[in-house]
Amino acid sequence: MKGPRRGVFERMFRSALSLAMIAASVACGDPGGAPPAASAGTSAAVTASSAPGSPDAPPRAAELRAPLTAGVVSRIPGTETVVVADEDHRALHIAMDARRAATQDAFTTIELPGAPAQAAAWGDTVLVTIRDPGLLLRLRLEGGSAKEVGRVALPADAWGLAVTRDQKRAVVTSAWTHKATIFDLEKLAAVATVDVGREPRGVTLSSDGSTAWISHLVGAKLTKLSDLSGAPVASTVLLPPSPLRAPSGRTLEASLGYALALSPDDTRLYVARHALGAMGREAWFGAATVDVLRPKTGDAIAPLHQGNAMVYRSAVAKELDTPDTKAGLPAEPLSPFTQPRDVRYRASQRSLLVVGEGDNVLTELDAQALDPTIAVLRTFALGRDTDPNLGGARTCGAPSGLALSEDENTAYVFCRATYDFVRVDLAGDPYVAKPDAAAYVRLGEDPVSAEVGVGRRLFYDATDKITSGGLGCAGCHPEGRDDGFVWHEASFDTPDGGTRTNFVGTYENVPDLAKTKGVARRTVMLAGRVRAEGPYGWRAESPTLAERIGAGMGLHRWGGLPKHAPENVAARAGYMAQFIRQGLVTPPRAASALSPEAERGKQVFESKEAACATCHRPDTDFSDRVAYPLKALPSRKDFEDEPKAAFKTPSLLFLEGRAPYFHDGSAPSLERLVEANQDRMGKTSHLSADERAALVAYLRTL
Repeated sequence: MKGPRRGVFERMFRSALSLAMIAASVACGDPGGAPPAASAGTSAAVTASSAPGSPDAPPRAAELRAPLTAGVVSRIPGTETVVVADEDHRALHIAMDARRAATQDAFTTIELPGAPAQAAAWGDTVLVTIRDPGLLLRLRLEGGSAKEVGRVALPADAWGLAVTRDQKRAVVTSAWTHKATIFDLEKLAAVATVDVGREPRGVTLSSDGSTAWISHLVGAKLTKLSDLSGAPVASTVLLPPSPLRAPSGRTLEASLGYALALSPDDTRLYVARHALGAMGREAWFGAATVDVLRPKTGDAIAPLHQGNAMVYRSAVAKELDTPDTKAGLPAEPLSPFTQPRDVRYRASQRSLLVVGEGDNVLTELDAQALDPTIAVLRTFALGRDTDPNLGGARTCGAPSGLALSEDENTAYVFCRATYDFVRVDLAGDPYVAKPDAAAYVRLGEDPVSAEVGVGRRLFYDATDKITSGGLGCAGCHPEGRDDGFVWHEASFDTPDGGTRTNFVGTYENVPDLAKTKGVARRTVMLAGRVRAEGPYGWRAESPTLAERIGAGMGLHRWGGLPKHAPENVAARAGYMAQFIRQGLVTPPRAASALSPEAERGKQVFESKEAACATCHRPDTDFSDRVAYPLKALPSRKDFEDEPKAAFKTPSLLFLEGRAPYFHDGSAPSLERLVEANQDRMGKTSHLSADERAALVAYLRTL
């Protein structure tokens, strides 16, 4: 057998083999969790009863009365009218017939009062979340255009949106302000606002509209909102990320939880995200995953990995020729996409569609598998026209939103970094990605400049071998913020007598020859905190931002940079520095006077006795950018002790929204940081409890 079909059957075989190994290594059932056509642990690729056209094939989407879906791309049910939320251009793009939209003229562009995050549409109504100022807009479609008919103020950074089937209620997440708001859409009024965990993003509703599930950009926990029609109650539910690929007995942390989806019968909740520290080939950063929860019982379908059955080790990827080739790195490639941004349930095939922002793909997965990312049906490569000099797709860079046509035979995708609308033909054999299945329409150019546009593409991209070691900058710094994670910075001697330093997710990801767990390095936030010329780095080791980005290209990978000319790194770093400074949007900040308590905290901060402002200078973004020796923090489990406890003064801007704190993430809150500081940084041991509380109140305003 030759050609594409051979590759298809090889993928099918690998899916079947992987699932057989799971079955051999763990005993697991799924009582009541899977539809009758297939068991939870069986891939659709090897299940004849669920094949398209068979007598037991699942019903079409229209028969299931799927709930209204919201997102970057939203389609009006019963039509092929599609609405695209274009955050960078602060606009909506509307195509009345997306299946036939071949040019930009097929779209009407509506300017908005702020950057939109998501939209939901039905009938002649469009709802849109606006990030800053936080708003929920209601628009009425009129002859291909749209007119605002109402708005409601929301907690700042309004993002995710879900609407009940009867269009009477909605839930909105506000990311930076960590809130969830429940709306009465008939009155267009908020009825309740609930405080939830850090960076809430995706939200979906149960069929009866009584429960909302929320994913988070940071961490492995979901939020469950119960009793939406009464007094909503928030609770947290731990969903272990990629448990079958975790080191034995470990529950990993997660990031990039932008999106989630429910099966039509509410028996499975699918959460697309990134599993930090999962095992896989060259998995210094972990692996992309779709984790599956039973909503009724609140537990994961996949069991936690125990033993060595799912941990593959070999020499290293064959295409690498480096001194690390005998390092014993994790070997098996188990991530079919990188940096997931959106997920949709395709009811007609009982499959999932996921867009990968980092590698510019649309992937279809078996929704009935224990781990859908091991049961890959097919992958559509959407990225086109790779820049021969700088890398990165110049067409369909960073796909960020996804919607399905009425018959589910077409996927509509919007690409954030290049502003392309893509129509993907899904009809036919679900195991074959047809050539030329995608049609493209460019909806705009970079709103800042062409140079910033190049940096934007590179920031999201994970495919260029010089820029990235398999994960784009946005994989750790989503939207220029941070993943809240503490990485292991591992330095070790290589067989050729050199020294290599890499970041890894867990110490199990460190190659065998290293014999180290690595020191702790927490991801830093970028947006709004890189205006200074320099220096950069935890120890102020890089004179400029561009030099720091170039140094990071060698740290964020296995095996070091491939052969390249020095100017190749410098050019890429220069473009990315421009984007990070000019293209990233800072989190919202309330323009209000300080409260009396915060004003008192400001006086403490600026006092000679506390000396906070000596290093955290207010006139230079609250940092003098000097590295100071500090008393070492207590040892952290799973990390090596710091060989040199000298760190550059970090900026305090946007401090409240980016816990945990310190280079090792050992301070979970500002209260704990100030309470435990004593005289390690400045002098706070003399402060009373009220003064410490006031200082924290002031720090929250920065």
